[in-house]
Amino acid sequence: MYYLDYQATTPLAPEALEAMLPWLSGPSSDGFANPSSQHRAGRAASVAVELAREAVATLLPPGGRIHFTSGATEALNWVLTTGPRIAPGGLAGSAIEHQAALQPIETQGGTLIPVDRDGLVPPPDEVELPAGGIVALMLVNNEIGTIQPVAAYAEAAHAKGSLLLCDAVQGYGRMAIPEGPDLIAISAHKIHGPKGIGALWVRNGIKLPPLLLGGGQEQGLRSGTVSPALVAGFGAAARVAAERMEVDAAHVARLWDVATAMLGDWTINGSTAHRYRGNLNVRRDGVNAVRLMSDVRDVAFSLGSACGSGSGKTSHVLRALGLSERETHASIRLGFGRYTTEEELKAALGLIVEAAERQRNLAA
Repeated sequence: MYYLDYQATTPLAPEALEAMLPWLSGPSSDGFANPSSQHRAGRAASVAVELAREAVATLLPPGGRIHFTSGATEALNWVLTTGPRIAPGGLAGSAIEHQAALQPIETQGGTLIPVDRDGLVPPPDEVELPAGGIVALMLVNNEIGTIQPVAAYAEAAHAKGSLLLCDAVQGYGRMAIPEGPDLIAISAHKIHGPKGIGALWVRNGIKLPPLLLGGGQEQGLRSGTVSPALVAGFGAAARVAAERMEVDAAHVARLWDVATAMLGDWTINGSTAHRYRGNLNVRRDGVNAVRLMSDVRDVAFSLGSACGSGSGKTSHVLRALGLSERETHASIRLGFGRYTTEEELKAALGLIVEAAERQRNLAA
């Protein structure tokens, strides 16, 4: 199968797997120890966790601290459900935030910032941001890849006494994270790390309420035993991402050129100028995307967010761009990255284009 669904998850890096294995060992080794234990094996596991914490932090702005979570969904929910205790002035977020941020904002009566046809929020001076509250803004959208002006919004939020929460899941490890956010959510499995581990970066000086109470792990803010294996895999993936960021970016740019040339008759959803180019969301008149997925079973691609693909609803992101029902139903998301070869990409796109044209010919 050809894999073009990098926004949903990325293949595990060999370096991450290697880093995890010592902490998945059985009774013949000490690698299974609890990192909160005070004996030698526990201290060794604790050291592994702290080394990984340092590696994860190197891809984030200075002046903050990392708290490991089960993933970015938990990190976003943590901020948007407990954060109003320290920032009670209200919630706001873009209309194309991930559902992990959008649902907490909407259920608490927050406001949504509209986006234009390119999927970009307006300049912050054109938006009424909450005073003394929390503003959520993704760095890179998970469905259409658009890059938002996070630094400018952070400055505007601070001018109103508010905090800026950045969902950096799709940008972390792929580009520099802008300075300015107060809280940043990230996830390991989007950068070739393991699933089930993410983190919340909290700027120094912010006293976020605890998420889970109990043993006082994660600096007293998230109780529960930390997995040294998952954390070590996250750290290794972050180290590789830091070393390969320029190489990976150049590779993705080449793949983008190949893909857009082969899909010249398709329309790109979202900005092409302000965009992470490993995300290509496109539509074609006369194509039914659901049927296309059924027709092209040898290619893994998606209709949008993997988290909402089973809901039966059309993408809230594409609707926010102003696309019609017909246009949203004709849209697919293609994601590629480090381990995608040009040959694989061409072969996969060839199958998609061929199947799409068959649909169009039958409908003619």
